[in-house]
Amino acid sequence: MASNKVKQIHEFGQSIWLDFIDRKIINTGELKKLVEEDGVRGVTSNPAIFEKAISSSSDYDADISALSKGDKTNEEIFFGLAVSDIKLACDLLRPVYDEAPKGGDGYVSLEVSPFLALNTEGTIKQAIELWKAVDKENVMIKIPGTEPGLPAIQKAISEGININVTLLFGLDRYEAVTEAYISGLEERAAKGLPVNNISSVASFFLSRIDVLVDPLLDEKGLGELKGEVAIASAKKAYEIYKRVFSTDRWKKLAEKGAVPQRLLWASTSSKNPAFKDTKYVEALIGPDTVDTIPLETLEAYRDHGDPASRLEDDLDTATEILEKIKAVGIDIDAITKQLEDEGIDKFNKPFEKLLQAIEDQKSKGN
Repeated sequence: MASNKVKQIHEFGQSIWLDFIDRKIINTGELKKLVEEDGVRGVTSNPAIFEKAISSSSDYDADISALSKGDKTNEEIFFGLAVSDIKLACDLLRPVYDEAPKGGDGYVSLEVSPFLALNTEGTIKQAIELWKAVDKENVMIKIPGTEPGLPAIQKAISEGININVTLLFGLDRYEAVTEAYISGLEERAAKGLPVNNISSVASFFLSRIDVLVDPLLDEKGLGELKGEVAIASAKKAYEIYKRVFSTDRWKKLAEKGAVPQRLLWASTSSKNPAFKDTKYVEALIGPDTVDTIPLETLEAYRDHGDPASRLEDDLDTATEILEKIKAVGIDIDAITKQLEDEGIDKFNKPFEKLLQAIEDQKSKGN
């Protein structure tokens, strides 16, 4: 067994992806080291991550200056910077992508504009544009799993684009995302196009669920369940995953080489200081899943993680937890809808800030 605790997670069938990107981590060799020593097998980015990278360093200044010489909008300038970083990261992760079975891992995710979260046609158009702009087999385009996002996900999959579905909080919506994935593959297969070279993940956000639910548990006398509702939801999502990807309908696609859309655990850093900093990573290690974690959580896990396959432990308890909160009147569907709305806002705000930072930098250059 590998001695590195992060690397050991892969032995239980789960892939660790890094939820962070900037030029420095690529150019200094730090990302390469994380791949080689910690067994990091992918990278995810989002508007907040890019905002921090671009606003807090001078690494992008020269490029902003060069890109702003034409008539590009600030958003186009941002995607110019982002595509450049994503390409470098894709090249760095390419050896992981090429490992057998090819395309199992080694992906780098780039998100469509958060302003498009409720715009189906705009999302489809930009997903295709970004896919072509990066032009790497191991890029994944991130599309929010909002209701208007569902037809965009289906269309993008039918076009042969790797998709990371983001901002998932609720079980019904997660199941709808699996439907969009399968329907997209079926559309493709019906045209005689290959389905064996497409990969997708469904990113289920965890700790934010507990941030909203835990105060309600105290009010309802269920304080002992604090920090457990998100994990219970994730375990139920995994049950859905296993059911959906073992149907006869799925088997027809699998015979053509299609691979299941894996569940990806996101928002896995503990937001409550009373919880162990590796709590969510620890609880949800299990086969054929991905966990994307920020650098500080990865470092904490390397130091004091306890790798073991736990995702399918206590499934009855997970069911009971969700039944208990329903019985006391906690409406998990309303909470997950609120989280989705807040999630869109949490990406819109840093994106606005990022576009302003580009504007400020352009002004400096003039």
